[in-house]
Amino acid sequence: MKFGTWAHYIISHRHYKCSLIQAIKSFHRSINAIFGKVGRLASEEVILLQLLKTKCLPILLYELECYPLIKADTRSLDFAVTRFWVKMFRTVNMDVINECRLYFDFMLPSELLVKRKSNFLRKFNSNCHFGFGKCV
Repeated sequence: MKFGTWAHYIISHRHYKCSLIQAIKSFHRSINAIFGKVGRLASEEVILLQLLKTKCLPILLYELECYPLIKADTRSLDFAVTRFWVKMFRTVNMDVINECRLYFDFMLPSELLVKRKSNFLRKFNSNCHFGFGKCV
């Protein structure tokens, strides 16, 4: 049995687990739509810094800061984004891809999730006023 939002499904299991398959599919769909419309005509700055960060990454990371993710989940999110870099720069050399990521100041989803999770927990603790003290 599974249930959840449009992008994430909670899988019934002994441990609380979230399925990211739909989120990754939606991310790939949005990336492919951008490549279909823009193609390689636009510069990397336009595609990477503007469209990827503002349109595609929010689709991939939607609501994930409130789910407990295991290392395999974060690696699959990073892999989805790395596959985009491979397609964008037509290389499978990870050194080149990491240099490009550093040049464009692009953070992997695992790095972004650490920031988003800390912000989420900070806001959750500051807004929790049920008379029980701290919530977490």
